[in-house]
Amino acid sequence: MDASGGGYDPRSTRLLSFQAALTGFADGSDSPRAYLERCLETIAARESEIRAFVATNPEGARKAADAAAARWKAGRSLGPLDGMPLGVKDLYETEDMPTGMGSPIYEGWESHRDAASVYALRRQAGVVVLGKTTTTEFGFSHPGPTTNPFDPARTPGGSSSGSAAAVGARMVPAAFGSQLMGSIIRPASYCANYGYKPTYGGLNRGGGHSSLSQSHLGLHAGSLADAWAVAFETSRLAGGDPGYPGIYGAGAGLPPARPPRVLARLDGPGWDVADDAAKAAFEAYVGCLRAAGVTVLSGADHPGVAALEEAIRPCSTNSMTIIGWELKWPLAAYREKGEGLLSPAIADRLAEWETITVEQYRRAVEIRNEMRRRHAVLRPAIDGFLGLPAPGVAPRGLASTGNPIMNVPSSTLGAPVFTVPLLALDGLPLGVQVMGYPDGDEATCALARWMDENRF
Repeated sequence: MDASGGGYDPRSTRLLSFQAALTGFADGSDSPRAYLERCLETIAARESEIRAFVATNPEGARKAADAAAARWKAGRSLGPLDGMPLGVKDLYETEDMPTGMGSPIYEGWESHRDAASVYALRRQAGVVVLGKTTTTEFGFSHPGPTTNPFDPARTPGGSSSGSAAAVGARMVPAAFGSQLMGSIIRPASYCANYGYKPTYGGLNRGGGHSSLSQSHLGLHAGSLADAWAVAFETSRLAGGDPGYPGIYGAGAGLPPARPPRVLARLDGPGWDVADDAAKAAFEAYVGCLRAAGVTVLSGADHPGVAALEEAIRPCSTNSMTIIGWELKWPLAAYREKGEGLLSPAIADRLAEWETITVEQYRRAVEIRNEMRRRHAVLRPAIDGFLGLPAPGVAPRGLASTGNPIMNVPSSTLGAPVFTVPLLALDGLPLGVQVMGYPDGDEATCALARWMDENRF
């Protein structure tokens, strides 16, 4: 399934995997400190071009890695993440580094505490917090300076740009990202990551600066095993958002591969703007699934899928109404701090959003609820939903992070979704996304594993 003419090849390119190193830690042939040093060497070699980090703490990381190495040597490791170097999207607080949120308003700001999920992993799981990864302004649209690790002339995607690029460049095995519309799944595709956006509320966002009703904390990782392990342990130790049960599953180990019974392709409104080459690659992949005996339905085959396709057509404009209403207060308060502190892109958006009424917001929430009902009724018949995670490969230029339209349905539905790096076009990564149902994260991960292990 590789249509590339060189460069990236999904069959041979491998990013970092921390889970694959655990055997070496246990038998003494490797150590968390040695693993960290390899990450730091890569950062030293590539960071000047990629600019994935806004801050790093190598000395603090070395101390934490040494402590983890001592625990492994003594046979008292804290578990499957003990000693893992981790990037943290710069929307989430860290006690030892500033949290700037991509805005001059917060430049150098320190809360002197860890966000809930960072605290749990650092204090209880032994994770090595290596650095803060670049984000767009307040995790929205105005991009930072990060470049794509497979072509520096292209965007890594956003808003989790630094996290996606750091993983894609083999700087870290995993990094926290977050998704409001398409900020994990799209950049994961652009940077050959395994992206994982959990069920809404699955990971605790306390100490992060995005409490919006479609914002999800999730993962970029170099392996599916790392994506699942970090998310599961985060949920086990820190829980989900208040009032949400977190991620269900048997443990931090990767769930067994689950051969799909019936899948549906969910093209969504993004299919109309997708590149012809990306469409062709996806159609070929669906053809391979069918040839392997997997039933893949479309709206033409199943009235429920057709009803869901129709329901999600306005998901982008509907999401912007919801997001705009929920962002009006904080952004208006920031605007009052002085002219020029908000980017023109955000300032223009705010001017539009200030016209939204509470009645419009309530109607948008009702429309979203109807989309979720149309999705839920398919649960007995359809195991999961396939789609492109982006309209194509990473676009040229850094002025835009690309179009999130392929990801808005899963954000709207609050459903778990994974990007699996299966395809390539012109030597650049292109993933396939698989979406499940709320609180069905483990089952969706099992589908993603089957896809990852059964490449065509």
